[in-house]
Amino acid sequence: MLKIAYHPIYTHPLPEKHRFPMLKYELLPKQLLHEGTCIEENFFKPEILDAAPILAVHTQFYYKSLLNLSLDPKAARKIGFPLSKELIDREVIIADGTIKASKYALKHGISMNIAGGTHHAYTNRGEAFCMLNDQAIGARYLLQSDLAQKILIVDLDVHQGNGTAEIFEKECNVFTFSMHGANNYPFKKEISDLDIALPNQTENQEYLTILKETLPKLIQDQKPDFIYYLSGVDILATDKLGKLACTIDGCAERDRFVLQTCKDLNIPVMCSMGGGYSPDIKTIIEAHANTFRIAQNIFF
Repeated sequence: MLKIAYHPIYTHPLPEKHRFPMLKYELLPKQLLHEGTCIEENFFKPEILDAAPILAVHTQFYYKSLLNLSLDPKAARKIGFPLSKELIDREVIIADGTIKASKYALKHGISMNIAGGTHHAYTNRGEAFCMLNDQAIGARYLLQSDLAQKILIVDLDVHQGNGTAEIFEKECNVFTFSMHGANNYPFKKEISDLDIALPNQTENQEYLTILKETLPKLIQDQKPDFIYYLSGVDILATDKLGKLACTIDGCAERDRFVLQTCKDLNIPVMCSMGGGYSPDIKTIIEAHANTFRIAQNIFF
């Protein structure tokens, strides 16, 4: 059975006209249930995560500053959310969802988190709506628990996974692959193990050709026994923050290719949703829902 991390705290209240589409975390599970892609039993409720897995990735000073709401104001502004205890609890619960989903993926071949993909969180700071790097926390947890020996992070959000690249810069057991917009945030990129920077207005055919030429060879070379997939839907032409020109069908084909590759090679995969900023919330929900529909179709 497909297991999906979801908690009502994912939908966090924000100031009116805030550009982050927080409503998607409420609407996406409702859509999946309404259309019959999922049933209630597919969802599990993550909890507050112990500090140890977080401190295996993030510095104690940074994490305590989050918990105490004592971040420097400039550092807090870079995150982009008004800080509160509930917001920090939300981040900790998302990270727990990704760890538990990782363990479900080992059992069922795949598992997912309705939220997550917080790849702009560094060891010692957060930025761009990211505070705790959920997939980095999950990856290090699997390694330290001897549940995986070599992990590949496939980051297909339109923005480079700069925090993830920094966290695993010297980690030989984690290979970071980021395919993103060249002329987009972050404007000062970090160095992933493999970065593919795409020009503005890259369309389906070029995007998919590059991905299909890259991923199988990468897996063959690195031989991962676990994959984290960050399936951001901000590659869409409609996205306000994207600058690429993929369609919903192209985005779905991307997901299908990644997940089918994992299935064919018998590599467990854990998916976090990542970004999506199209003006019409229905577009975001449809693109994200496709990832779950495809997962159900391929694995179950």
